[in-house]
Formats: sequence, structure tokens, C-alpha cells
Amino acid sequence: MSRVIVVGAGVVGLTCAARLLEAGHRVDVVARDLPRETTSAVAAALWYPYRAFPPDRVAAWASRTFEVLEQLSADDATGVRMVPGTEVLAEPRVQPWWAAAVPGLERATGLPPGYDDGWSFTTPVVEMPVHLDWLRARVLDLGGTLTRLNVRGLPEGGDLVVNCSGLGARLLGADLSVTPVRGQVVVLEQWGLDRWWLDSAGPTYVVPLSGHVVVGGTDEEGDWSRTPSPETATAILERAARLVPELAGARVLRHRVGLRPARPAVRLERVGRVVHCYGHGGAGVTLSWGCADEVAGLAEAMA
Repeated sequence: MSRVIVVGAGVVGLTCAARLLEAGHRVDVVARDLPRETTSAVAAALWYPYRAFPPDRVAAWASRTFEVLEQLSADDATGVRMVPGTEVLAEPRVQPWWAAAVPGLERATGLPPGYDDGWSFTTPVVEMPVHLDWLRARVLDLGGTLTRLNVRGLPEGGDLVVNCSGLGARLLGADLSVTPVRGQVVVLEQWGLDRWWLDSAGPTYVVPLSGHVVVGGTDEEGDWSRTPSPETATAILERAARLVPELAGARVLRHRVGLRPARPAVRLERVGRVVHCYGHGGAGVTLSWGCADEVAGLAEAMA
């Protein structure tokens, strides 16, 4: 057993902590932001490999995460449900590069006007506040700790440090290749929608959750603003209404903004006593368990 310090309490940090604890390590999570304050809490959290590279490693992590999330969907306390939906395309394409991870992928029918192709499949959708609470409880139940701590560098203590700091890796990993990709969403009342819709070219998405519907979004690289724009919200709803016309009459509950931690490639590697695991772009939830398994494997290799 070794002592591991995980930096970051978003979905990636917490899943890494859980896997390390399950492997028998002593784990302490430290983070400036507690789970419900992280970018993960803003995510619509539809399983979909978005803004994450390279494709071969991402496909493997995403496939493993799909398997784990599907298993977790049997327990309502995890916040995970399997929900059918459709990705629409403006023109026909070959199967997506991540198709092998998704059972039951098929050509879509009944497409909205203006779309010529699409894929229908059932995929995990995650209620992020619920899931983050469940992950936090899992870490604590396994004997881990979670402490709010505004670190200015990677901690010196412990046998191993796992850097899951997201955008914080610009400072903690001295990595200026990590950049924010601003994502704004509109949260609507739930009127009975039971399917998700996605046009990744926008990106435009409509994701039904138990108590509300998340409508997005934007993909604004280099923008650090967390302030919602009314003009952007109007444009999002207009685009999304092409996919789901019924949303035009739904009541707006709130507006939210998250900053995706994008990088030319996800960094998951060991450098001395540090394992770096950041740069997941818009796919933190989608890659979380697959990356956590690899982090746990690197920890075992160092033992």
C-alpha cells in the first residue's frame, strides 16, 4: 500500500481516487474546488467523445467508461441512466470512429428537417450533481479523504501524486497547451422529454435529465468568461429548436457556463512520482473510468 495524493475533485479526480482506493492504496484528494463547484458539475454529461484526442487512446478509455457507466445505471443512487437518442448529420458519413464502444448503433430514421443522416443509440446520461455526490461518498466510504486546498504546486508529500487538475494544469503542470473551451448551456424545465439529441457540428444538444433538460451549447476556445451571455442563450435555443421544436415553450430555469480543459492530446503518463491525467476536453465523464483504470495500473507498476 502506498500513499497517493490526488489533485482535483472533478469527475476524473474522483474516479481515479476511487480506483486507487479499491486497489488498496491510501488516498487523499485535495482540490481548490469541491465536486459540485467543478466544471464537471456543469456538464450535460451525455457519453460522447468530444474534443478529446488522440482517437485510439480515447476510443479505449471511452469504451471502458461506457461499460462501467452501464453497470452503474442499475443503481439510481449513482445518477447514471441509459437513455436513447440520436446524433444528426448534415450529410451522410461512415460509421463514427468510436462506434465499436456502443452496442446497438444504427442508422437513424425520422430525422428533423435539414439533416440527411444520423445515428441512433442508447448511451449513458449522467446527473452530474448526483454522480459527483456518489463518487465523493464512494471515496470517503473506502477510507479516502477530501480536503479543500488551494495548492500553488503539486504536493510534495505522499509516494505518488496524481494530477487531475484540469485547467489548473496550466500552473500545476506548467503546461500552457491546456486551454479553456467555454461551454454555455440553458437549463429548461422537464416537460416529458425522454430522448437526447445531438448535432456535434454546433455543438447543439438537448439532454433530458430527471428534473430538467440541458440545452447547449458553445465551443469558444480561449474564452475564460464564466458569465452567461443572453444573446448566446437565445442563439442556443434557436438552434436546439431545430432538433426538438417542443423546447420553445419550456420555461428557462437557469443559465450556466463551464470551461472545458482542452489540450492537443489527453495527458495520461507517469513522470517520476507524478501521474498526470488531464486535458480531457469535453469528454471528462466519457473517459473518466477508462482513464482511472490506467492511472491505477501506473500506480501498481510503481509499487
